[in-house]
Amino acid sequence: MTTLSFDETGVDVVYQGTEFRLEKDLIEEATRKSYMDVTDHEVLKIVEKRPSLSGEPRRIGDIV
Repeated sequence: MTTLSFDETGVDVVYQGTEFRLEKDLIEEATRKSYMDVTDHEVLKIVEKRPSLSGEPRRIGDIV
C-alpha cells in the first residue's frame, strides 16, 4: 500500500515500507503541470507502475 501526504512544497510518500519525498518541482517536471493542478492519481502513477486507482482524482490544490 502507498501512502501520500501532501503539503504546499511536495509530497511525503510511503511505498512498500520506504519513506521518501517528492518535491514540488519534480512533480511539475514529471507531469508538465502546475503543482496545484496535479491530481493525487497522477502522483500515484509517478510512484507505482500499475497503481490501483479508486475514487475520483483530487487536485493537490483542493487537498492542501
